[in-house]
Amino acid sequence: MTAAHTAIVTGANHGIGAATARALARRGCAVLCTFLRLQDPDDPGTPQAYRDKRAQDAAAVVAGIREQGGTAVAMEADLSGPDTPALLFDTAEEQLGPVDILVNNATGWLADTFAATTADRLGRTLQPVTAATWTRQFTIDAMGAALMISEFAQRHIARQATWGRIIGLTSGGDLGFPEEVSYGAAKAAQVNYTMSAALELARFGITANMVYPPVTDTGWVTDAVRDHVAGRPELIHIATPEEVAEVIAYLASDAAALITANVLTLR
Repeated sequence: MTAAHTAIVTGANHGIGAATARALARRGCAVLCTFLRLQDPDDPGTPQAYRDKRAQDAAAVVAGIREQGGTAVAMEADLSGPDTPALLFDTAEEQLGPVDILVNNATGWLADTFAATTADRLGRTLQPVTAATWTRQFTIDAMGAALMISEFAQRHIARQATWGRIIGLTSGGDLGFPEEVSYGAAKAAQVNYTMSAALELARFGITANMVYPPVTDTGWVTDAVRDHVAGRPELIHIATPEEVAEVIAYLASDAAALITANVLTLR
């Protein structure tokens, strides 16, 4: 369904990003896997294995895709830099071809709060909302995603392309995201950018959607998280990255041509 297409998947060194890169590659898509190695501080509520995943590169993801006969390259990139999108698209075009699928998966996630507390409901360390927490979150999830969409659109229109897919990941909701307030706010901004892209770019053959995954076990899920999900009937179950990636891959296919300007909530 995605054969002869080229994708950029941000945050593709682990979790949903890595699973999405693999899912697209299995469908014949060439994939640029972008990543940024993060050194997270010790946190009693976050497994060390998850922190290790966030600190790794995307070499294993690319190697696995190539072993299966797919095409992929990796590039480390900090999306908080305003020049990063052009560098990523230049690299993809030089090594893989014109980009017609963009998956905005990378996040600057952190847990911050307006309340005077140091741990969230899951036992993870909380920090107060500050200029630093706002900047880290918004430069990646809002500005970074918006600039990636802008770069995608400009190049697509300049080459007079007629087919394109933009897919982002979101979380939080209309009532915010308590204990992850900057994360929720930045994701809300990304939703707004993506919906605007869907309407502005439809005449160029581009669809743009957001995927709202359920709790997804990318390595951070602990017994406390499982108990929390079990106590919230609307959460239903814990997903795997591969389950979420299949939905993203579908949105990137020809079959999803009529799906645009939507936030798809998965449960």
